[in-house]
Amino acid sequence: MSQEKSKDMRKVALTSLSGTSIEWYDFFLYGTAAAVIFPQAFFPQDLPTMVVLIASFSTFAVGFLARPLGGVIFGHFGDRVGRKKTLVVALMMMGVATTLIGFLPTYQSIGVLAPLMLVVLRFVQGLAIGGQWGGAMLLVTENAPKDQRGWYGAYAQAGAPVGVILANLAFLGVSAGMSEADFMDWGWRLPFIASFVLILISMYVQLKLEDTPAFKALAAHQAPKEAVQQTVVKSPVIEVLRRYPKRIVLAAGAFLSIQVTFYILIAFVVAYGVNSPTVTLSRDMMLTAVLVAAAIMVPSQFYFSGLSDRLGRKTVYRWGAILTGLWGFALFPLIDTGQPVLICFAVTMGLVFLGMQYGPQAAFFTELFSTEVRYSGASLGYQLGAIVGGALAPTIAVLLWNNFGIFWVSVYIALAAILTLMSLSQLTETQGSDLMT
Repeated sequence: MSQEKSKDMRKVALTSLSGTSIEWYDFFLYGTAAAVIFPQAFFPQDLPTMVVLIASFSTFAVGFLARPLGGVIFGHFGDRVGRKKTLVVALMMMGVATTLIGFLPTYQSIGVLAPLMLVVLRFVQGLAIGGQWGGAMLLVTENAPKDQRGWYGAYAQAGAPVGVILANLAFLGVSAGMSEADFMDWGWRLPFIASFVLILISMYVQLKLEDTPAFKALAAHQAPKEAVQQTVVKSPVIEVLRRYPKRIVLAAGAFLSIQVTFYILIAFVVAYGVNSPTVTLSRDMMLTAVLVAAAIMVPSQFYFSGLSDRLGRKTVYRWGAILTGLWGFALFPLIDTGQPVLICFAVTMGLVFLGMQYGPQAAFFTELFSTEVRYSGASLGYQLGAIVGGALAPTIAVLLWNNFGIFWVSVYIALAAILTLMSLSQLTETQGSDLMT
């Protein structure tokens, strides 16, 4: 790759990273708040703690229910009118919805209308995240050299742990500057309202870096195909369901281990540490552990993504699923020690093993589908896996913990890993595929 093209590719990659980081920041703010803020702000306080926590995590799940619909809508337009236009619309939707959450009245102010309004805005967040991933991911992988597709795909995937870092830093920073009472009363709103500024910055970067020479060449190459598609393929979504139904289902299955374990590691463990009867940990301690783990996940994702360019997508992905399933049984005993170093280690290794799967996933899912339906196919596989694996993961974890004990949450993680391994076994290796077909 020439020096000029390499520079353009880095610009495209950083554009994708900035967009996904801001988008996931908004999405994960909700996850953290669902564990520590919303049970008190949006639900009656005369209910048992576990009941309120389950109710709060249930509103968290609504965003996942909307994600496949977002994937369908944005996938359709992404395959028809282009990747970047749909990505900017998704960013705008997320920014508006997240900012409005910061202005919502509480249950004490307007009663049952408060959680209902929260659910509506969470649904809009889900639509936005459902459309964002496909656009950001294809922006880099379709433009990357064949032998570096895994590495550059990691830029889109890195937005998730970076979003976790930003969300946790936001809550930690705000809570450190005020009393606990003020934080629970109004301080928690500031990170949500701040997302409006972040989304403007993100959109500025998107628009400024949009017309790089490398991506113009890709758009010019696709333009004749799109003209043909408009006469032949009326709906890319219907076409991809007709041509690749099994592949979509298997892609969703391959995503289960990532989704189940990720939301247990970034949301449930916070609630577990704060509410556990065996060890009492502070909210800031648990948020710090997640923050450290997410920071280490970022470089590990790049390493394993680059490794997939040499060893193949499935090999790296498979070992990530195996290690994730096994680590689930070490996670909670380490947290139960109450030792900050061991808690950080427990969460960190969980996210590193997830990085072995999530890093190569962008290139893997890109290579599974043909160009004219790639946005729709990759988005559907990703978002169906998200709704099945991630939507109820924290809620199921709370139910298992409350009714059977924390060991069964580890079993849940292992079961998700087994299902991912079964799905991977039915998918072919895609490394080095030609994306122009």
